[in-house]
Amino acid sequence: QVQLVESGGGLVQAGYSLRLSCEASVPTFGRYTMAWFRQAPGKEREFVARISTSGETRTYADSVKGRFTISRDNAKKTAFLQMNNLKPEDTAVYYCAARVGVISYEYWGQGTQVTVSS
Repeated sequence: QVQLVESGGGLVQAGYSLRLSCEASVPTFGRYTMAWFRQAPGKEREFVARISTSGETRTYADSVKGRFTISRDNAKKTAFLQMNNLKPEDTAVYYCAARVGVISYEYWGQGTQVTVSS
């Protein structure tokens, strides 16, 4: 059973930064594509960023391009989301997700709250 545990959320002012971490309890972390999603109050969950198994390919939502960076450390079985120049509209619960296939994400974390004040 794969477990994902997010950390690093919090309350910050607009323009500041946060770094989210997602630690996976899985023997073969390098097999999993990792991603971050977020869900704001009253809105549907949306894709934020994705990183390939090797880390070579990274994909971002247009709303976070140039501000957020996804990365991973396969030796530490951890994925990261560096969030710079945060905006109030980035306020959401951020979820880490993992998949082996190419269609759906099989595993999800419990989420970490990010709140950005203006």
